[in-house]
Amino acid sequence: MQLKRYVFLFIITCLASVMGCATTYDLQRVQDKLDLDIKSLKEENAIIRKNIEEVNKNLSVLITKDGGCNDVEKKLDAKNQNQSDLVEKGIKSDSKNVLTGKMVEKSVFELAYETFKKGKYDKARIRFRNFLKQYPNTEYSDDAEFWIGECYYLEKKYKEAILEYEKVVKNYPKGDKVPSALLMQGLSFVMLNDKPNARLILQRVIQDYPNTNQARIAKEKLIEIN
Repeated sequence: MQLKRYVFLFIITCLASVMGCATTYDLQRVQDKLDLDIKSLKEENAIIRKNIEEVNKNLSVLITKDGGCNDVEKKLDAKNQNQSDLVEKGIKSDSKNVLTGKMVEKSVFELAYETFKKGKYDKARIRFRNFLKQYPNTEYSDDAEFWIGECYYLEKKYKEAILEYEKVVKNYPKGDKVPSALLMQGLSFVMLNDKPNARLILQRVIQDYPNTNQARIAKEKLIEIN
């Protein structure tokens, strides 16, 4: 009986040792995989940083070459302006110099918006339309449509503005520009002295988007025209 007890204890000790080794081995495998994943992520981040630096460098060259922004504006004014224009200026997408569609999309939109802020509404409108031809359904598309409406509104072309604002509401119903588009549509009707339609639109803003700045402005305008 004593011998059997020793044998049993010896077997238990061996099993524990084997299990311990297996556990250590498994943990090492997990650690090794984590190390590889971390290394891979670091390499990817390094590539991304390099690409961003390259994009900034290329954009800087575009802006400063041949006397500033004029050359860039002339290129982007072309009706068929697209990504090939950017490729010709040294910005291209390939395995060595990755310029993602998102980066191009944002840069094209921002250039159009900068033109709008300078008060060049006719030129800004062309650029926003070119943007929509290239990017009809992206995160900036409803903004581009809205700013086309704003161009018309600031030019006092209120009928055209109403039509553009309506496109925002119909084409991008879930976009965050809908409340502003409806409000501006109502204000455009006010400027046309079409009070019945103005009231309908302003009341819709208040009803559909309560507790917003747009609703507050709509209430104030309703008081003015009543």
